[in-house]
Amino acid sequence: MIVGERILEVTGNRVPKQSIKGLNINIQLEGVELADDNLEITYVYVADYKDEVGQIKIKGLLVAKEDEKMTKNVIDTWKKSKKIPDDYATVVLSAVNYSGSANGTLLARVLGLTAPLIPPKIELSKAGKA
Repeated sequence: MIVGERILEVTGNRVPKQSIKGLNINIQLEGVELADDNLEITYVYVADYKDEVGQIKIKGLLVAKEDEKMTKNVIDTWKKSKKIPDDYATVVLSAVNYSGSANGTLLARVLGLTAPLIPPKIELSKAGKA
């Protein structure tokens, strides 16, 4: 469970007088460590506005409290492959995306960019299926 977060660095820029034509979001995990029985996951969230109109970059640290088995699995997987287990990645990426969108919106406003919000993927299920 994610129990905390710290923003470590924020940068942004905007090319004046160019219209915004699109947005790409990139999330990169830079490190996973154990500190005081908590997982600390360092990430970089980048919102690139197409045609080099602008960029928002947020470097942060997620703090997670997990059971011993999950903690060991995440640390071991990171040490071997610089990845985290797929079942845990959705939790981490969702937290980073939420934080990047929320904090990036504030920076986007200052720079005159659109908010870096990516709508959730909507899927329809067939009748009778949950």
